[in-house]
This record gives sequence, structure tokens and C-alpha cells, in this order.
Amino acid sequence: MKLTNKIHVFTTVLFIVLLALINTAIYFSFSRIMYDSELEQTKAQADQVQAGISAVQSAAAPQDLLRAYVPPRGMITIVQGDDRGDARVTGGSGQRLAEEETEFYPGERAEVRSINDIPHAFISLPIVWTDGDVAALQLTESLQATAENLNVLRIVLLVVSIGAIIPLFISARILSKLITNPILSLIRTMNDIRSSGRFQQIERTSSSKDELDQMTETFNKMIEQLETNYEKQEQFVSNASHELKTPLTIIESYSSLLKRRGKNDEALFDESVEAIHSEALRMRDLTQQLLLLAKQDEQGSVTLSNHTVTPILEAASSSFERAYQRQVTLHAEEEMVVKTDPQKLKQLMYILLDNAHKYSEEKIEVHAFRTEGFVEIQIKDTGIGISSEHVKKVFDRFYQVDEARTSTSGGYGLGLSLAKELARVLEAEIMLTSEQGKGTTAAILLPIAK
Repeated sequence: MKLTNKIHVFTTVLFIVLLALINTAIYFSFSRIMYDSELEQTKAQADQVQAGISAVQSAAAPQDLLRAYVPPRGMITIVQGDDRGDARVTGGSGQRLAEEETEFYPGERAEVRSINDIPHAFISLPIVWTDGDVAALQLTESLQATAENLNVLRIVLLVVSIGAIIPLFISARILSKLITNPILSLIRTMNDIRSSGRFQQIERTSSSKDELDQMTETFNKMIEQLETNYEKQEQFVSNASHELKTPLTIIESYSSLLKRRGKNDEALFDESVEAIHSEALRMRDLTQQLLLLAKQDEQGSVTLSNHTVTPILEAASSSFERAYQRQVTLHAEEEMVVKTDPQKLKQLMYILLDNAHKYSEEKIEVHAFRTEGFVEIQIKDTGIGISSEHVKKVFDRFYQVDEARTSTSGGYGLGLSLAKELARVLEAEIMLTSEQGKGTTAAILLPIAK
């Protein structure tokens, strides 16, 4: 069964059940109130009969006494202790009541009895009769008018219920459509995406901010993210294929030369082995950077906590200086505490220091200082610099400003892309400013720890 029909049926059935329960409760509560009220009135009449008979029973015949108090649709009976009716008087349309058997009750009794399928109020009170014995004064009165009113009430409740079910049936259908329309739109869009292979978003016709509208908004954001990731993946695969094609071609060419003439030409053999080894190392480095970049896309295991930034910068600068025999000068303020991951921050520093090392010959300067809620770390070099048209693209994967220069420096266009990913997982900002012939400054903005 479709969700639309399920909602429609469930809502309608639930409302009908609730309506039936409410109407049943109303009917029985109202009937109980009416019957209790009739019993109270009949009890009051029986008290009057008891008082009147007790006052004048010695001055009149029993039948005459009872006839003076008998209700129009009822009966008064005096019942002795042996269940024998000593006197009985019926009034108006209550002649059929005379055929009922009598029963003596020693105490008071009040109840509603069904006689000939008609409810009657029955009251029994003890009374001292003319012979001095205790008898039971029993007053029975028809409640046919009350029963007819209750029948009218049943009809009214039934008509109202049927009248309420019709608009309910329509409104439940509208409600089910209102709930399922965004879901159906989602299904249609997903089927279109599956069949066409193109990413599509659901058109939002309202901004109600309810759960269904939030579902539509979330789906559109997910599709937008998937489309972006898909484009990045296509670009990544294309660029990786392009980068791997050159070393593979070189390896294949030199392998063919070795196969044809390597055994006879020692110089060719040495050249081929050296070229193959060099390209294999480049492929290994490229693969490692690709894997590292992929791990950074998954954000890895990053633990952000409060650290003093100066010791981290000192350790990174000192290690780089010893490894590359390149002077690195650090200028940092004291007691600057940031929220970061020390290992990831060092890795980010190594990438920026390595770029400064590749494209400059003079010393590298590192500055760290506070600025508007951040600690700004600057890595400056006085190298060849980058033109303004390339600065905006240097963080893209595989983007290379000068392929000839990159091939000699050993770069693949992945370093700054990896640096951008590291900055993202560290919740930091990274910027690059450069001027051709004067050098480049890379800046990292880390939030000051609260």
C-alpha cells in the first residue's frame, strides 16, 4: 500500500474510532445523568406518598390513599413481608404494570428497571401499614419520555458523526498528499538522477521551515555537495592520469631501448637504468602525496587542544633547518596559546617551508604575532615569486605555475592543496601573497584559545 493511502486510511480510521468512543461516552454519561435525575424525582414522590399515607391512613381506605398519589404513567404497590401485595393502584397508561410480580424489600431500594422493553424508575420504601406491620411502599414510574429523548440523542450523534466523517475523509486525503508530495518529488528526482546521470535539485515551492521543507533543503545541499565532490573526483583522476602518463612513458621508452640494445651498449644501459630509477622515485613520491592528500580529505585523526604556538614553530623551523641546511629565522611573541593539533601544524609548516626552500636561495623568515583574535604565522622568502594571475589557483590540485621549473624542483602541484586541507581540519585560514622577483609570503591564521 502506498504511503499516501496508508496515511489516508490510518487518519480516517483513527478519527472514526475516536469519534465513536467520544460519542459513546457522551451518550452513556448523558443517559446516566438523566436516569439518575429521574430516580431522584421518583424518590421525592415516594417520600411524599410515604408521608401523606402515614398522616391520613387511618381516615381513608388504602386504595383511596394510594390513588391520590399514583403518577399518570406509574403504579403504587403496598407489599407485605410475605411478598403479598396488600394494595395496588395504577394510573393512566400504567395498567400493564399490574401484571408484574411483587417482591418485599425490607430497606430502601432505588433502581431503573426494564418492563416490557421500557425503562421504569423503581423506588421501594419501608412504611407502617394500617395493620401495624412494616410493609414496603413501592412506586414504579415509566421513563418512556426519557428513553425517547435518548433515542433522539443517539440519532443526533450518529448524524453528526456521519457529517464529520465526510469532510474528514477529504481533509485526510489532502493531508496525505501534502505530506507525501515532497517525498514523491524526492523519488522522482532520484530516479531522474539515476536514469540521466546528471545531478538535479528539488525545486522548493515554499519556505515553511517544517520538517518536509528541511528534508528538501538537506537533499539539495547533499546533491550540491555530491556534485562538487564528483567534479573534484573527475578533475583529480584526470590530473593524476596526466601526471602519471609522463613517467610511465619514459619508463616504457627506456625499457624498450634496454630490450633492443641494452645488452650491447653499456652507456645506454646506465642511462636507461638511471632514468627508470629516477621516474620510479618520482612516481613513488607522487603516489605518496596523492595518498596523503586523500587521507586529509577524510580529515584523519585530528585532536584539537590548547597549545603554546612558539615551541611548535621552533621545533618545525629547527628540524627543517637541520634537514636542508637552510637558514630559517624565527620571530615570535611569547605566550601565544592556540587551539590546534601540534603534529598537523608542523606538517603544514613543513609544506610551506619546503615551498620557500624550492623557490628561493636566501634565508627563510618565520614571524608569529597576535592579530584580532588570531595568531598569524607568516613564512616569507625572497625568491622568484608568483604573478597575481596564478596566486588564486595555486591551492588547486596539480596546478603548476611553471612546469619546467616544477620538473627541476621536484613538485607536482599537490603541496599547497595539501596545505589547504590541513588548514581546514585545523580550523585555520591560509593565505598566499606574492610578487614576481620579490618573494612570497604564506600566512596561517589560527584562532586564539579561549
